[in-house]
Amino acid sequence: MAAAAGALRRLVRCGPQQGLGRRLQLRSGIHGSAPAAVQVTVRDALNQALDEELERDERVFLLGEEVAQYDGAYKISRGLWKKYGDKRIIDTPISEMGFTGIAVGAAMAGLRPICEFMTFNFSMQAIDQVINSAGKTLYMSAGMVPVPVVFRGPNGASAGVGAQHSQCFAAWYGHCPGLKVVSPWSSEDAKGLLKASVRDDNPVVMLENELMYGVPFEMSEEVQSKDFLVPIGKAKIERQGTHVTLVSHSRSVGHCLEAAAVLVKEGVECEVINLRTIRPMDVESIEASVVKTNHLITVEGGWPQFGVGAEICARIMEGPAFNYLDAPAVRLTGADVPMPYAKILEENCLPQVKDIIFAVKKVLNI
Repeated sequence: MAAAAGALRRLVRCGPQQGLGRRLQLRSGIHGSAPAAVQVTVRDALNQALDEELERDERVFLLGEEVAQYDGAYKISRGLWKKYGDKRIIDTPISEMGFTGIAVGAAMAGLRPICEFMTFNFSMQAIDQVINSAGKTLYMSAGMVPVPVVFRGPNGASAGVGAQHSQCFAAWYGHCPGLKVVSPWSSEDAKGLLKASVRDDNPVVMLENELMYGVPFEMSEEVQSKDFLVPIGKAKIERQGTHVTLVSHSRSVGHCLEAAAVLVKEGVECEVINLRTIRPMDVESIEASVVKTNHLITVEGGWPQFGVGAEICARIMEGPAFNYLDAPAVRLTGADVPMPYAKILEENCLPQVKDIIFAVKKVLNI
């Protein structure tokens, strides 16, 4: 009993997502220990990136609800208000349209704001500012008025937060020319993409995931460097494989790696691609993988119609890799319904590891 109680206490302290992160590291083999590697949660990686960019460039500032004195709703901005003060870390009223407009205007005036949404579901209150004011101004001004602003916050389903707080906005914002859209999975992704987004002269939408904030990943000495950036528009092959290509972004990348770890025991080698960037999409990396594996499955938490997976399948069909497919491409997506509140229904509305395994076996006809 004592041993069981101790194990339970450790599970409670770590949380299910932290345990997931450690299992993924063990199973996938992609986060192998390096001499100077350290365990860093996605939350702390984002905090490091914010701190380093605020220190590097005095034009950078952070604004949003509860980002200052409360250290952020998810503690991403912990300690930054005390270090940089009221002019650089700004608490705003609960008015997304208002403070997003402030961020866009500040970017037009030469500053480099980071605008945090408590959840991207609330960005719908400010979608005119994000798309019409930020996304279109460089084009409409014939290149004279850049808008270097970052919109960031948690995106997609969390746990038990209902239909209006569980949407994935990757396809929404990925649809719009003028915006860049990134979607990190690991701590390396989070730090490198945020720093690259802050330094980019275009408006960037950074779609994080609340359930990933507490997950630890190993970060190498290179990634810990203040000069480390993840290039926007470039995917990462998280796991090499030869039988089927799994393309995903955000939290679903972990599900793909878990499925790959199960399938390898049955002799199936899955290649797992972490998109990292939704727009501009790294189609070349996907095509090269499909040419090698001859099979394609996309995995995402968003709705199926006009989604990220639909775009990937269309691009593959229109390009040279289509001739290398030995079976139709398959999409795994969220269910085409508003997200239910009940836990078991919520789980059944999102692609799980078992669903990926089933899809792989069906595509490979095994």
